[in-house]
Amino acid sequence: MSVNKIILIGNLCADPELRHHNDRAVAVARIATNERWKDRDGNPQERTEYHRVTFWGRQAEVVSQYARKGRQLYIEGRVETREYEKDGERRWSTGVVARDFVFVGGRGD
Repeated sequence: MSVNKIILIGNLCADPELRHHNDRAVAVARIATNERWKDRDGNPQERTEYHRVTFWGRQAEVVSQYARKGRQLYIEGRVETREYEKDGERRWSTGVVARDFVFVGGRGD
């Protein structure tokens, strides 16, 4: 058995971008997640990860209408790696395709 599932709780880095692809809505958003810990000496440390999240269909329309920069989201989805070519060189991009999401926290700024 194999499972491809990711759960993120993070803040929007910018307003989602809504487009249409083959008459289907698609929104792309960047989500920032933070990890905090103390090192061996007890000093606080922090690391931020940025995730590219793609929403399709009605979810894309809703997230682009109501979500704004700073808004916190809970997202469940799957990890997807895409291959593309740029300047004659093969490259890969890893992102998240959302299956479900919920607005959490406040409305952001």
